[in-house]
Amino acid sequence: MRAKKNFIVIAYDISDDRRRSHVVKLLEKVGLRINFSVFECLLTDTQYAKLKTEIYKEIKPKEDTVVYYPICMDCYTKIVYQPEQKRKIEKITVV
Repeated sequence: MRAKKNFIVIAYDISDDRRRSHVVKLLEKVGLRINFSVFECLLTDTQYAKLKTEIYKEIKPKEDTVVYYPICMDCYTKIVYQPEQKRKIEKITVV
C-alpha cells in the first residue's frame, strides 16, 4: 500500500542569506521551486512533520516567516499556471 501524500505549497520570507540558503536546500530535496520563495511539495505526514521541524531549526521566528498551505487533491487538480508549466511532481495517488 502506498503512503498517502499531501500536496503542500510552502512560501517563505527569510531575511538572512545563510538561513534562507539552508531552508532552500531542505526544500529542494523534497519539492519543486515554482517561484523565488515558493515550493510545491508532495509529502507523507511523516515527511511533512520532519520538514517543518528541520525548517524551524534553521529560522529565527522573530525575523523570518515560513507558511505551509495544504491543498486538497480536488483543489490541486484546478491549479492554473500562467504561463503553463510542466509539472515535475510525481503522480498523485488519492487514498
